Amino acid sequence: MGKQIKIHQIDAFAEKPFQGNPAGVTFGDELTKEEMQLIAREMNLAETAFLSKSSVADYNLRWFTPTTEVDLCGHATIASLHFLYSIGLLKTKSEIKFDTLSGILKCKVKDDRYFIQIPVFKTEVFDGNKKEFLNALGLLESEIDNSVPFIILENGYLYIYVKNLQTIKNLKPNYKELLKLQNFYNAGGTIVFTRETFDKENFAHLRFFGPYYGIDEDPVTGSANGPLLLVLNKLGFINIKNNNIDLSFEQGDIIGRRGRIGVHFSPQNNELFISGKAVTVLKGEMFF
Repeated sequence: MGKQIKIHQIDAFAEKPFQGNPAGVTFGDELTKEEMQLIAREMNLAETAFLSKSSVADYNLRWFTPTTEVDLCGHATIASLHFLYSIGLLKTKSEIKFDTLSGILKCKVKDDRYFIQIPVFKTEVFDGNKKEFLNALGLLESEIDNSVPFIILENGYLYIYVKNLQTIKNLKPNYKELLKLQNFYNAGGTIVFTRETFDKENFAHLRFFGPYYGIDEDPVTGSANGPLLLVLNKLGFINIKNNNIDLSFEQGDIIGRRGRIGVHFSPQNNELFISGKAVTVLKGEMFF
């Protein structure tokens, strides 16, 4: 007798279908790690999330790309919250905790928006070979500001500031070369961002490249947008001081997957939250 699961495909950080970043979500209590990886490969989305019982939180939550398990995925967590809400296991104005490889994540639902607490990673100036990354991304030195350093997080995400939106639109990375660099520096995600935006109410626009994770370009990346607020502070584009700060960022427009992400940081509590909306686009069953 084989196994059968119900699985949803959900567009996260989206206000309507076919926007944002799609993720698969299902329950994984009866699944092995190998089966989770096979399901993620079959779904062939940036990430598929698996919810299961936990002794230390409301649920255990794991995320798999088509090729590997990852420590943190913002959009698939938003999708998981929407999944639980849509099947009646989560109510509005309620809080929930997930046990993950990145620790316990505090989440909540308010109105039609989902909020996730994500880790506050240390930010450092990147001291590797910047020219190698520029070449792999197809960037000219004239398109960056040499007074603004590259910033790397302790989780390996590398942030590169460019002067304008047109430069981001024109990017044509060499993914094979970028993968080599990401492996060499153990820097899994490369983020290119600018202060110029499509919508005036947003503070920055970014693109995320992750061949290290088996994803050449991720449409909308919660785990990259959240720390961007800390990167902007490190670079002097904002000054957090002791006040709570809320910003909105955008991603995905250039590849036809418009996404919008809210970011909230509380310096008093050292807490970083990302938020967004989500819509279900597919419900199905899988047999194996």
